[in-house]
Amino acid sequence: MTLLFEEIVVDCHDFHAVGHWWQAALGWTLLYETDDELELQNPDGSHPTLLFLNTPDEKTTKNRLHFDFVPDDQAAEVERLLALGAQRVDIGQGETPWVILADPEGNEFCLLSARN
Repeated sequence: MTLLFEEIVVDCHDFHAVGHWWQAALGWTLLYETDDELELQNPDGSHPTLLFLNTPDEKTTKNRLHFDFVPDDQAAEVERLLALGAQRVDIGQGETPWVILADPEGNEFCLLSARN
């Protein structure tokens, strides 16, 4: 049996705003946007894509699943994402080499230190 990792679904209160925020943050391509959903894909055409949908559910605790990103320059990327509307998040991580941020709806993600 083979499984293709097709997409990651992100529940939002405003999928248009959050989807476009992630599009700006990642530089990904908008595959389509309807009245019900928005889908982004890596410009190289790879999968998984990111599919943004509305939900009435409130976020009540830290994410159980989150994204980790490796930037070329962690400090510069933190500043760029903060300027786009990300927020610093303290989930009790203490002193770590990664930075935890959240998108405009509070979904946490990590910026790891650059890799050689």
